[in-house]
Amino acid sequence: MFRVGIITASDKGSKGEREDLSGKVISDILERKGYIVEKYIILPDNEEDLSREMIHMSDDLKVDLILTTGGTGFSKRDVTPEATINVCDRMAPGIAEAIRYYSLSITPRAMLSRAVSGIRKDTLIVNLPGSPKAVKEALDYIIDSLHHGLEILTGRTGECAR
Repeated sequence: MFRVGIITASDKGSKGEREDLSGKVISDILERKGYIVEKYIILPDNEEDLSREMIHMSDDLKVDLILTTGGTGFSKRDVTPEATINVCDRMAPGIAEAIRYYSLSITPRAMLSRAVSGIRKDTLIVNLPGSPKAVKEALDYIIDSLHHGLEILTGRTGECAR
């Protein structure tokens, strides 16, 4: 099965001032689907730290998928998309677009998401929203397609046709 890294971007969460419910939602959903969570970490909203951890998970741990939560809004401290763009070799905009499209059917505030998705070497990186509810909705919506994309990316299948 696929190996995953989870990164929560949260100044308060990294200091222990707020419980990270979103990261736990991601972990629970993935484990139920048979994914292996290799690493789960909470980091402050710092572009350099986030990029460094994505590189570590991709290049050293060789996870197949990195899911981030938080840091995708309009606050000056929200830098998860920039950190993700910095480390990706190729972008995969359809994933973030699909999440926004689906989320807009729930709330018009979804248009405020700056989330991105891309590929670093053999690792897919996807920015998810910050709230537990939005994380669950987004991940439930994309998980089956993500699975197929990971099969293609990792060479486990080469067939896209149904």
